[in-house]
This record gives sequence, structure tokens and C-alpha cells, in this order.
Amino acid sequence: MAENTKNDQELRRLEELDLIEKAGICAYPYSFDKNISAKELLARFTDETKDDLADVKLAGRIMSIRRMGKASFCNILDETGRIQLYVRKDDLPEGKYDIFKLLDIGDIIGIEGYAFRTKTGEISVHCRDFVLLCKSLKPLPIAKEEVDENGNKKVYDAFADKELRYRKRYIDLIVNSDIRDTFRKRAEIIRNIRNYFDTQGWMEVETPTLQPQYGGASARPFITHHNALDIDLYMRIALELYLKRLIVGGFEGVYEIGRNFRNEGMDRNHNPEFTMMEIYVAYKDYNWIMNMIEELISMLAMKVNNSDKIVIDDNTISLARPFKREKMFDLFKKYTGYDMQGMSMEEVVKIAKELGIQIEPGASYAKVLDEIFGEKVEPNLIQPTFVTDYPVEMSPLAKMHRSEKGLVERFELFMNGSEIANAFSELNDPRDQRNRLEEQARCRANGDDEAMGVDEDFLNALEIGMPPTAGLGMGIDRLVMMLTGEKSIRDVLLFPLMRPEK
Repeated sequence: MAENTKNDQELRRLEELDLIEKAGICAYPYSFDKNISAKELLARFTDETKDDLADVKLAGRIMSIRRMGKASFCNILDETGRIQLYVRKDDLPEGKYDIFKLLDIGDIIGIEGYAFRTKTGEISVHCRDFVLLCKSLKPLPIAKEEVDENGNKKVYDAFADKELRYRKRYIDLIVNSDIRDTFRKRAEIIRNIRNYFDTQGWMEVETPTLQPQYGGASARPFITHHNALDIDLYMRIALELYLKRLIVGGFEGVYEIGRNFRNEGMDRNHNPEFTMMEIYVAYKDYNWIMNMIEELISMLAMKVNNSDKIVIDDNTISLARPFKREKMFDLFKKYTGYDMQGMSMEEVVKIAKELGIQIEPGASYAKVLDEIFGEKVEPNLIQPTFVTDYPVEMSPLAKMHRSEKGLVERFELFMNGSEIANAFSELNDPRDQRNRLEEQARCRANGDDEAMGVDEDFLNALEIGMPPTAGLGMGIDRLVMMLTGEKSIRDVLLFPLMRPEK
């Protein structure tokens, strides 16, 4: 930043930094040997145990300073929370208090001292010495709080603008403690998923992000170019086809938690880069995996929230087992009034128009059904609901239904009007799979740019032979939204994609 564009606070901080360095102090040292966190100190302190905390070393960011002549109180924030410091000139090494007076909100310091309780009862640390670990050159947007005569708290100048919080997540994490809790829960959710799968003996694997042929979902890919090989490659849109190759190779249970990339629009449920979990287990079917994922989600709710109930958008959602199970065409009839099972392309297009749903030119039969379902059915699926038995046209990778003609053994799990998971009894007949992928290619040629292509290597793997298999994909970001009560996918992504600032 050019010197003449800095504001008064930034110029003052640079002046303070200059004075600190002229005093022979390094403002950006290499390390600090902590021996306790703020949370641990507050948990361990009692009037009986305070002697055990007579020599503590903490580090954190200054979040407030109250100076009173030769003594000051300040609050520092570390990863675990805040704690108050008491800093008195007479207790510091010679000249150190003059350096303390040059510190600002946002500076990071390490302190040595002992724990005590103030006259007001607050557990604090009496500082014997401190070291500046990082001088902050830009001010933080610190909110101010006031309590009126009725005891109501008012907050001023909060860092609350959503777009700015997404763009400056590092500031958001500092000043809004609740957002850090959201991402701690996200990490806990992923950790518990891994623990659950590992306990079952299923193996975590990694598959290619750059692929010569994308597949496994209906989506537009991102395209990139590999210079050394002089070929175009695709950022993966799903994990599925490579994981199935591993089932062919003899592994009986594999899963992956990884990033997918889809070149599509952005809204409260969609980000072009997102985290997916997919799992494939040999010798199982979609009924088995329905029970497994129901058990997993109920367990996660209790682990993360200590409750099987969550509140989102004023809806109280129960994650207690069992979840509802509804057939797709029964839901079409319930929410549109039309029994669409077995209808032709012309008939479903006509129904879409009667329902006021816009259909893009070149849309496939599957796309039309998906649009109707998204508009008329999904918003009604608030409680956890397994939607089962999809038409074959909507599910090119799923096994034909064992008793219902024209349908496949597939389910999607919906909560709060949003899809959370998608699963199949996996198609393992290579002849049927080839026919369906070739039909997808025809749909693509006719204008459906989300249809799949023909992956010859995947078909070759199926011809080697894949056992009966159950497979499932679950959007981690949407699951985290549900379990934390967040309303937008951007609130559970540390760095969501944003339009560049002008």
C-alpha cells in the first residue's frame, strides 16, 4: 500500500513500530515457548490450585487495552478463548512498560506471569514479563458493547457484513468467535465420519483430481490443460468412477473425502468447489446403505450437538432414527397432483409448463423431471427423508430395480429442502452401463451440457468384473450446514469463491 493511502491509525502503528525497533526490540521474533492455553488456565484455576499456576506462559492477540497510568488491563485471545492480563510497570523489567504503551489492539504478545483472581472475581494473569511477537499494522474492526438501564446489550460497529466476512475470513475468525466454533464442528464431523468408517474396516483412499474423462455425476466440468502432455484435462466432478475401479481391484470397502469441482452457478447450497464423501462397499445394496447412513447421521448429531434435534430456518428437525422413506413418483403425485410414472417426454414437458416451470431448450427427459422435483417436491422435504426408486433416465450409474420396471435402486436423502446424500445399488452389468453412457452422450450432443460422456476405461473395468456393490455420495458442506444450523454454504467454507472486487 502506498504511504499516502494509509489512514491515521495505520500511520500511528508504523510510528510505534519504528520506536519499538529503535529500542532494539525485534517486532517479529521466531518463536515463543507457551506452556498453557487460556481455556486450560481458566479450567484449572481454583483458589486451592492457584499455586500450581505460579509460572504460566501464554500467547495471544490483544483484543482490548485499558490503561491506568502505571498499570493496565488487557485481554488477549488465543485459539481457545480470551483471558485477562494485569500489567504493572513496577513488576516488569526496566523500560518494558514504555514498550507496552506502544502496543495496540491486534498485536500478538507472549507473556510470563502467574494466575490470580481480581477483586471483581475475574481469573487473570499477573504479567511479570512480555515479548512482542507480531506488530499489527492494520486496526481490527472491534465491536463496542453497551448495556442500557434495562440490562439490554447493544452492539455497535460489529464486523457483520456477510460479503466482507467471506472475503476477509482471517478477520472474521478473530472478531467473531462463533464462526470459529462452526469450523471446529466441521472438523469434528469429518473426524467422526472417518472414525466410523475406519472402525468398520473400510479403507480411506485418494483418487485423481485431474481426469482425462470426467464422470460420476450430471454437471459441467472445469477444463484445464497439461502442458507437458499437451492434453486437456478435467477437474473431477465426482469421486465415483475411480472408487468403483478399486472395488473391481479387490478392495471390499473404500471411501474418500475430497474436493469436487463443478462449473455451475452459486447460491446458498452451491459453491463451485466443495467437499464430497463417497463410499463403496462390496456385496451390499441400497437398502443396507440407507440404514448405514441413517445410523451415521444420527450418531454425528449426538457427537456434535449432544442432541438429535436441530433448528434451521425456524424448523425443528429430528435426526432420530428411523428417517422417512418415500418413493419418488409418490412424491410427484402428492405435490403436483400428477401421476407421472411411465409418462412420455411430451407429457412431462406439458406438465412442467402447466406448473409454470421453465425448461431449457435441449433438456433431456431426466432434466425435466429433475426440474419439476426441485421446484415442487424438494421444498416440502423438511424432516430427513429418503426419496427412493428413481426412473432409469435419471440414474445412469444405478442398478435396475429388482421388482419395479423402468426404475433403479437409488435413493437421495433430503433435509430442510436440500439434498444431502445420493446412493445406489451400483450398476455392475457392463453391457447395460455402456448403453446408458452412450445414451448420456446422445443427450449431451442434443444440448444437455450436464450429461456424462463415455468412459471407456471404466467400462473396461466393469468388464473385468465388479461384485454387487452399494455406493453413496454425501455433501460434507451441506451436512455441516444442517448440523450447525447455518443457512448458507459460504458460512461453512473457510474461503468460498467470491466475485473479484473491482
